[in-house]
Amino acid sequence: MTDHTQQFASDNYSGICPEVWAAMAEANRGHERAYGEDSWTARAADRFRQLFETDCEVFFAFNGTAANSLALASLCQSYHSVICSETAHVETDECGAPEFFSNGSKLLLGRSGQGKLTPAAIREIALKRKDIHYPKPRVVSLTQATEVGTVYSAEEVRAISQVCEELGLHLHMDGARFSNACAFLGCTPAELTWKAGVDVLCFGGTKNGMAVGEAILFFNRDLAIDFEYRCKQAGQLASKMRFLSAPWVGLLENGAWLKYADHANRCARLLAELIGELPGVELMFPVQANGVFVSLPPAALEALKHRGWLFYTFIGVGGARFMCSWDTSEARVRQLADDIRTVVIGAI
Repeated sequence: MTDHTQQFASDNYSGICPEVWAAMAEANRGHERAYGEDSWTARAADRFRQLFETDCEVFFAFNGTAANSLALASLCQSYHSVICSETAHVETDECGAPEFFSNGSKLLLGRSGQGKLTPAAIREIALKRKDIHYPKPRVVSLTQATEVGTVYSAEEVRAISQVCEELGLHLHMDGARFSNACAFLGCTPAELTWKAGVDVLCFGGTKNGMAVGEAILFFNRDLAIDFEYRCKQAGQLASKMRFLSAPWVGLLENGAWLKYADHANRCARLLAELIGELPGVELMFPVQANGVFVSLPPAALEALKHRGWLFYTFIGVGGARFMCSWDTSEARVRQLADDIRTVVIGAI
């Protein structure tokens, strides 16, 4: 039976996946030590180290804004700057939090193609000025997958990390949809991160079956010194930390993180296939993760809203974003595609 509550505005609309729910229920039995000294937090951290094939430092935060902002703050001083894409989440959707938590580090926006920074764009900004009046570039931040649904290949990340090494820059990765990137590329998490030169990854769980929670992984352990104090000061040290960490055990232990990301990606590809050839419909970006960005006639967008569909239109005139989730049903995707077909034909 089709769940008619399923929408495509955001992958944050979805609920909690069974594996995460079961882990939280198990963690709820009896008492455990507080503030991250519990067995669940240790178990989750070890799972990350196994998954990434390295002895990284692991921390947990409530949401992506906190994870990104605190991670970036640990990589630079207030007089430094962070190079990112003009569409990066840290620039467009975090209410100035990266600047706030770093006490003023400036975000420098690089030109990007299909949402992705290039080595040339990074080099252009980093070498633009070297005088003392300019905030010294110190970090590059990549969004994986990007805010327009595209994915950096391991080779692209490696090319960027080589520029970072040459110029003395740290490399941060906002991985709110990192699972979707791994599913699309068929790469291991290690191949897309520390093996390609990434220093810090913020690994998203909220958009892939968790209620709340992101993990911050420092592959360069020297950068994690005193990071637990940053978390505490910023209100990110959960008193009952096991309820932030146990969901990760459920998501990671048997591969649910990758299974659900792959499912969301496949639903997005299905939607793109069903509507991509319709008259008046144009895919704005390649469908590589779990989002479909499409240009539709304005009248068609309004007609879709009147039919009860929820979606975002923040990407230009006629542009709409449809996001698929870990639990999106194929039947619901087909319903949306049918309605898009109907309203597009009616708008022509």
